[in-house]
Amino acid sequence: MVIDEQSLKISGMKIKKNIALSESGFVFDPSTGDSYSLNEQAQDIVRLMNEDKSVEEVSKFMTDEYDIDKTAFEKYYYDFMGMLKQYSLLEEDE
Repeated sequence: MVIDEQSLKISGMKIKKNIALSESGFVFDPSTGDSYSLNEQAQDIVRLMNEDKSVEEVSKFMTDEYDIDKTAFEKYYYDFMGMLKQYSLLEEDE
């Protein structure tokens, strides 16, 4: 599987501004009252998203930083982005 930046972009997508993110990985959505915990890898992805990094930049960072190959990262990435969308935590940059 190859990440297709056109079908699921990381650049241009950010966590909604009203979402509270702590450095310890705690996420709070004040509009619903829901809270979530992010593991270290998910925290890195969110941080890189908010820095407007491309999919390739995120993939390179993750495969360099963690013991994960590109194929495994891509699966994790798609699953994680799908969860963020499902929980309505993403917004597109304007």
